[in-house]
Amino acid sequence: MVAALERGLSASKSFSFKRMFNSSSTKQQQSQTPVVDNGDSHLVESNTPESQNSNSLSESPVESIPQMISPLTRPGKRPDRQQADTDMMKDRFAKLLLGEDMSGGGKGVSSALALSNAITNLAASIFGEQTKLQPMPQDRQARWKKEIDWLLSVTEHIVEFVPSQQTSKDGVCTEIMVTRQRGDLLMNIPALRKLDTMLIDTLDNFKGHNEFYYVSRDSEEGKQASNARSNDKWWLPPVKVPPGGLSDPARRMLYFQKDSVTQVQKAAMAINAQVLSEMAIPESYIDSLPKNGRASLGDSIYKSITEEWFDPAQFLSMTDLSTEHKVLDLKNKIEASVVIWKRKLHVKDSKSPWGSGVSLEKRELFEERAETILIFLKQKFPGLPQSSLDISKIQFNKDVGQAVLESYSRILESLAYTVMSRIEDVLYTDSLAVKQALLAEETSDGGRTETDSESPGSSNSGEETERLDRQHSKTLFDFMGWSDKPTTPPSVTPKKLSYLEKLEKLNGFRSAKDRNVS
Repeated sequence: MVAALERGLSASKSFSFKRMFNSSSTKQQQSQTPVVDNGDSHLVESNTPESQNSNSLSESPVESIPQMISPLTRPGKRPDRQQADTDMMKDRFAKLLLGEDMSGGGKGVSSALALSNAITNLAASIFGEQTKLQPMPQDRQARWKKEIDWLLSVTEHIVEFVPSQQTSKDGVCTEIMVTRQRGDLLMNIPALRKLDTMLIDTLDNFKGHNEFYYVSRDSEEGKQASNARSNDKWWLPPVKVPPGGLSDPARRMLYFQKDSVTQVQKAAMAINAQVLSEMAIPESYIDSLPKNGRASLGDSIYKSITEEWFDPAQFLSMTDLSTEHKVLDLKNKIEASVVIWKRKLHVKDSKSPWGSGVSLEKRELFEERAETILIFLKQKFPGLPQSSLDISKIQFNKDVGQAVLESYSRILESLAYTVMSRIEDVLYTDSLAVKQALLAEETSDGGRTETDSESPGSSNSGEETERLDRQHSKTLFDFMGWSDKPTTPPSVTPKKLSYLEKLEKLNGFRSAKDRNVS
């Protein structure tokens, strides 16, 4: 009994807590003095014999140790930020469960589409104002990481059964089935998170960079800094660089960051293309198609694709791609023809409206050529809006895992394109500044214009400027080593590659110089 009482007294003296007092016990209130330290009330035992007897005889060891309550879990003491985050998460997932139908009438969209829209809207609210090469504000960056983790958390519960070995105590090995995250999610979600981190780190690398800066378009300095590229993007602030252009370290840093963002864009584009290719084609889209590829493509495009010799570079050079609408229309026609030809390959009955009047070998060849054109268009115009087939797949998709992968990879691809476009804006302004500096140097030299052979310095600077212009205006054909008008027709490779393999083999990205969107 004495030992128990000693343990109770020692425990009560070693912890900081607030005791519950009886208002009618005046003697107990006088024997104990509350001391407030850092917001907690500590009770200091009185040294009088009366108080010692009162503590030891009137209280049992259990009663003398109240339940420990953390300040974070005490009712009414939860931090406001934590409570706000919890309420926000409840609202977000409530809308997802309702399928964006707040009336509860069951007219909402599927869970896959609701989750895809949530990721897309979150990215638009976070990255929609990324008009400059500068780090993201800390509050927006924290919000992005927190809310994207919420939306991606559902993929941790999308599992599949895989065989595993279990050894019992007797040493008997038994094969059982265990759950594991689905294969495509297990492989692609960590990769997309890594690409996400690389893009944010790229923006953070421009912190404290003072060689180029942005000015208001309405200011006098902004009007002077306007050029053909900035005039096309009237909603963006013009870039301003030093009169002689950027320094060599700053220019090398920009090219390095551009190469890094290009690799991120390629990876995100490959994942997005792979996921879209695995999505089922909705029946509503198939019902809206004509019954043959000629009606979908038109006579001129169909004739170009079905000729004996075909070169995608020459085909695109002869096609009018001056506006985004024309490019998207061409993509829709070619995708529709690919779906028609694939469907004809699987229909053996010639009396069926989907029956094929052309041999299977030629049908596969036409399909191969059309898919090659689609890859060229995606590489040449990386910021092109989604086609009718892509929109239809996303709208009627029921697979939640594919919806997450498609939307996450799509927003990362769009962000990478935006960052790369901002870098190219700075490089283009730098090339103009270098040209102006060369012209000023030539005119100031007694009115005599030197040729490239007479002035080595001017030659080097001119070559550097020309190299910048060529890199800015490079197309996919330049990277592949093709000319616009090949002298000999290329031979058709009999090997049939998948859509993802073709996408991974192509390495070029056309600059956003001629595009009106960012």
